[in-house]
Amino acid sequence: MPGPRIRQLSPFLLIDHIGPMAIAPSETPLGSPPHPHRGFETVTVMYQGVLAHRDTAGHQGNIGPGDVQWMTAGAGLMHEELYEKEFTRRGGTLEVVQLWVNMPRKDKMAPANYQDIPSTEIKTLPTADGKGTIRVIAGSYEGVTGPASTFSPLTMLDVHLPKGSEFTLKLPQDYNVGLYIVKGDVLLHGNRPAATKQLVVLGWNSEEAHLTATEDSIVLVLAGEPIEEPLATYGPFVMNTNKELVQAIADYERGAMGKFEDEE
Repeated sequence: MPGPRIRQLSPFLLIDHIGPMAIAPSETPLGSPPHPHRGFETVTVMYQGVLAHRDTAGHQGNIGPGDVQWMTAGAGLMHEELYEKEFTRRGGTLEVVQLWVNMPRKDKMAPANYQDIPSTEIKTLPTADGKGTIRVIAGSYEGVTGPASTFSPLTMLDVHLPKGSEFTLKLPQDYNVGLYIVKGDVLLHGNRPAATKQLVVLGWNSEEAHLTATEDSIVLVLAGEPIEEPLATYGPFVMNTNKELVQAIADYERGAMGKFEDEE
């Protein structure tokens, strides 16, 4: 985001939905080798498979089905995400959604941080019809607060709707709202269809959205107060000015974002 048909959904910058795909057994883990980030956060929501994370700020851990990883790049770091070794050896299905979330100007150079959020720490509440479930990852919803700490006000929900169930989403009026269909088919307000890997952008001033699941569905609700500041981006760096981007590149090239000991 943004794209030809999708305007900026601040504070969310990017959605990367990987899979579901079959991973053949191997002794060599694949994934994303070491790469830098500065000025934003990466949020990884696991649906199937297991990933191993490590970064040059000293954080590491594995995330499996239902788990969430919330990494603050802040002032900058290198990180690596590979298939976990045992998962790689036995093979299986991998499905993961990764989001990039912007940070306010005042926080972009905050120290790097890592929130390892296992599924057991994510509170779940039922939908009003009692058929579906709502996992509150960040923000608050219907009195339930998610475990993730954020730099700007936002709400992230992982909503599971069996076929025939209904869900009415209610959020603050000043939030940007996007509904990403991880899987399944839903009807918005009874007449607008949305299917797997589609994003419905409700945008600002959308207090309520009614969903009906026409198939077993998973909907990732992305909502937040927009960050109304200049945006300058270059690959893995998200800043406010081109000068700051040039500085980020220079810092990376001189090794200020760290290096793993086992790198060649």
